[in-house]
Amino acid sequence: MENNDILIMKSISKSFPGVKALDDVNLNVRQGEIHFIVGENGAGKSTLMKVLSGIYPTGTYNGDIIMNNEIKHFHGINDSVGCGIVIINQELALFSNLTVYENIFVGHEIRKSNGLIDWDLTKETAKKYLDMVGLDVDIHDLVGSLSVGKQQLVEIAKALSHNVKLLILDEPTAALNEDDSENLLQLLKTLKNEGITSIMISHKLKEVEAIADSLTVLRDGKTIIRMERSEINEQEIIKNMVGREIADIFPKRKKYEGGEVVFETVHLNAYDKEKNRFLVNDVNIKVRKGEVVGIAGLMGAGRTEIALTIFGNSRKYRTTGNTIVFGKSVNLSSPKIAIENGIAYVSEDRKRNGLILTENITENVTIAALKSISRNGVLNFIKQAQVTESYVKRLEIKTPSVLQKVRNLSGGNQQKVQVGKWLCVNPKILILDEPTRGIDVGAKFEIYTIINQLIENGMSIIIISSELPEIMGMCDRVYVIAEGVQTAEFNIEDATPEKIMEKATL
Repeated sequence: MENNDILIMKSISKSFPGVKALDDVNLNVRQGEIHFIVGENGAGKSTLMKVLSGIYPTGTYNGDIIMNNEIKHFHGINDSVGCGIVIINQELALFSNLTVYENIFVGHEIRKSNGLIDWDLTKETAKKYLDMVGLDVDIHDLVGSLSVGKQQLVEIAKALSHNVKLLILDEPTAALNEDDSENLLQLLKTLKNEGITSIMISHKLKEVEAIADSLTVLRDGKTIIRMERSEINEQEIIKNMVGREIADIFPKRKKYEGGEVVFETVHLNAYDKEKNRFLVNDVNIKVRKGEVVGIAGLMGAGRTEIALTIFGNSRKYRTTGNTIVFGKSVNLSSPKIAIENGIAYVSEDRKRNGLILTENITENVTIAALKSISRNGVLNFIKQAQVTESYVKRLEIKTPSVLQKVRNLSGGNQQKVQVGKWLCVNPKILILDEPTRGIDVGAKFEIYTIINQLIENGMSIIIISSELPEIMGMCDRVYVIAEGVQTAEFNIEDATPEKIMEKATL
């Protein structure tokens, strides 16, 4: 063990029913460095960090955790926090109905000698930690009123209040825009200068290249390689992640030759009464048979609101304009009507809106199509299982059983389950909202391959994406949205990332 190693995880193995999640994994991290852990979904990254943080306690895994030359036994998360290890998960552990300062010190309140909370010192100290992370908000603000990016900074301020020595961040930029992501990366550099060590899980390899001092690649629950700063490049990382060269992130398909218009919006508007503004303002889009149409724009531009309005207006915006499906004007006033007209929508937030994580694959895949596998109101369980098995095979969902709980699947396989759920209703027009958010490069390739197969079978697809390479690599045409307004339309051969970004920031 080197003198400047703050952490060694030695020969860590952990199993769940039907799967070995970690198989003799080794990790070492030097004092004061930014160390990335990368790998495909299901590689074991989050599981390893849950072992380190005590979420999976001593006795539930094999191997040793050595911190500052001492073997540690964490029986729960309080033990790891007591040693200066703080984990920030993708789902932030904040209370939306509490203030910023209350969240920073919840569970370890500053108390007076009489046992009562010292609110004045709490607020003063909270402000100090907010200054350290560069967050300029009122400490009295409710956390629920803050943007995701600002909530992320509150989480880091909370970690600092625990006298953090080793900060673990699991996909911290997955839900952030580019500015917030850049601010977070710069903050990690600042914390490094303060002597704080960071371990970061990320699928965004540009981030890895930008700030990593070193990284460890996991694949199939095993340690593949440790790379130092001078060795890090995107192609080498990808090769080690997936076990093969990926010459092209986007699978090839035939050039789109055109077809009949199957869907159209005419002067579509959506007005949010609570926010007192138009979220969708005079949007006119056309989708042709067998075409992939992109909707690009910054977060908050109104892209998802367009999708929700098309898919039955579940948010109950006040809408005007016309939607034409297969040549017929249709009032898409509910998701049920949208589905009946051949439209399906894969949500950007699979964990909250797309899937029932506590249920198994079968129940998730078939939930929107129960009528088609029932007779006289009685569900045909045999047919339900057969349908699910067919989609597991078709979409290559990696699972030991169709009875596996969805929460136990990797992000990429969860996304495939969500796609399967909507393919089960036999749509003609499929809207994919951020289809590859939070999944690794190998799983992305698999999702893109599925999209190409659907297009070859005559489906029409709308892709909403914040990743311009995805728009450029997968779409035939792209509409650009800024502040709810359609600002441009490009055939993909005429589009460039610069042109799209220019129109997205009007």
